[in-house]
Amino acid sequence: MYSLHALLVSTGTVALAEIGDKTQLLALLLVARYRKPWPIAAGILVATLVNHAVTAWLGAELAGLVPAELLRWLVAASFLAVAIWALVPDKLDEGQAGPAARGAFVATTIAFFLAEIGDKTQVATALLAVRYDPLWQVIAGTTLGMLLANLPVLWLGNRFADRVPLRAARRVTAAVFVALAVWVAWRGIGQAPATGLAALRALL
Repeated sequence: MYSLHALLVSTGTVALAEIGDKTQLLALLLVARYRKPWPIAAGILVATLVNHAVTAWLGAELAGLVPAELLRWLVAASFLAVAIWALVPDKLDEGQAGPAARGAFVATTIAFFLAEIGDKTQVATALLAVRYDPLWQVIAGTTLGMLLANLPVLWLGNRFADRVPLRAARRVTAAVFVALAVWVAWRGIGQAPATGLAALRALL
């Protein structure tokens, strides 16, 4: 009988780890800004697949390719760049559904990919890839877990998006990424409490 144990464990682990995570807030802010849940959902899917596939395949070896201090400042600079971008108003009219949809997809893909760097779900993906086979089930499971955690927030946010001013959404998005940049610059990549990582390893 074909086993889906790795898929189920990966899905459950990441879905639980995502509860209350910054990416849920990011999904809410993006849908408030763009009002297009489907392109945003597609962006989450692509960003998660790419990020988690790279993490699962390379694992700990990836960290060894780039000095931790250099990676720390590169990620902080990337977060600041996204914060600046978030403050720039969209130049497209609301009626231009095609280009606006592409803009929402690209913005979500970039933002989610960056937000996942050093995140606890990325750490969980690396640990799951070491522990479980086959690898495709781990990647599919962690991606599915991200979608299960973020899509309900996305559609709930879309329902009430008209109540959120776009200017406020841009400012809050920028503030979130500035805070992330400061946090990474201060604490470094993947600085989770030792007890939390130990508990995660015990669960896996």
